[in-house]
Amino acid sequence: MNDISDSNDVTTAEAGTGADWGAWQDSWDRQQEWYMPDREERFRVMLDMVEALVGTAPRVLDLACGTGSITARLLARLPDAVSTGVDLDPALLAIAEGTFAGDDRVTFVTADLKDPQWVTRLPYDSYDAVLTATALHWLHSEPLAALYGQVAGLVRDGGVFMNADHMIDDSTPRINAAERARRHLRMEQARAAGALDWAEWWQLAAQDPVLAGPTARRFEIYGEHADGDTPSAQWHARVLREKGFGEARPVWCSPSDTLLLALK
Repeated sequence: MNDISDSNDVTTAEAGTGADWGAWQDSWDRQQEWYMPDREERFRVMLDMVEALVGTAPRVLDLACGTGSITARLLARLPDAVSTGVDLDPALLAIAEGTFAGDDRVTFVTADLKDPQWVTRLPYDSYDAVLTATALHWLHSEPLAALYGQVAGLVRDGGVFMNADHMIDDSTPRINAAERARRHLRMEQARAAGALDWAEWWQLAAQDPVLAGPTARRFEIYGEHADGDTPSAQWHARVLREKGFGEARPVWCSPSDTLLLALK
């Protein structure tokens, strides 16, 4: 394994000054793009719909925020927005908090989305938009449906919820197999060119003097990877309507992923 300075330009600042949060953000983005080369496109469509439906100064909940990828793009696009990021991962939250330190538009909350009381930790009772990406597939369908009920209670009338994630249609197994084979071929080609995968990225984080402790705690919480569900877009839309949203449908999709929008 290469040292940190040789891998995706992630470096650690001089001793005593902390980590280079911008470099860690860039490295996280590159690792995620190995899995999702169209990641920026889904973010663009997500923010297009935020602006179209709730305006240019929204109050946003970045759900399962990770390093704050959505928040960063939100504030670059809509500088009058405010964002609350909520997550349980101590390592990714450390990067998020370091990145946005001193920005009074951003608040981060440590909470477990499977805990029914997580909403009580939020600074606001309602939001114009709740946004999440590539995170809720860590949950099984039953707790995800319960979470959607809580999200419906947080989104104001006329507000939006958007989830960009793996949503698999089990009625098309041959199409799914072909898509998966093609996607994995592309990923193997990117690996040969030096891309980091999930496990390698976390190995680097564990070697960083600032992130080593939070990374160890993260694996105590989650293990290697949660074993959640990837129900179809139709399932997500149906459950969101059952939980209180007036409309719900995909607004973007790739062969494997969907950006689903629900309007309160």
